[in-house]
Amino acid sequence: QVQLVESGGGSVQAGGSLRLSCAASGYTGNNEFVAWFRQAAGKEREAVAAISTGAPNIYTAASVMDRFTISIDNAKNTVYLQMNSLKPEDSAMYQCAATRPGDIWYGPFDPTSYNYWGQGTQVTVST
Repeated sequence: QVQLVESGGGSVQAGGSLRLSCAASGYTGNNEFVAWFRQAAGKEREAVAAISTGAPNIYTAASVMDRFTISIDNAKNTVYLQMNSLKPEDSAMYQCAATRPGDIWYGPFDPTSYNYWGQGTQVTVST
């Protein structure tokens, strides 16, 4: 079975940086998408960034596109989210997700596109 495990979250001051990792096991898709979502307390879940396996296509939310970078290490089956210039409004539970081959595609930022989900890693940005 596919398992996604996030790591790298923690507490950081505003303006600082964190690097999140999403390690996938049992994932053999050759042209799929892996995405980062986040959900703050009392807020709706929102997509942050998504990247395709194989020849990577990258989508980044407008709110973070100048500060966050998603990347993939195919050999390690790991997707990263480098987060710079963090703001308090970035505080959230960050969760990675991956598509299942053959599932219907609703777009990279639609959670319905994703079948596999990690348990999340908490990011807290303080002033």
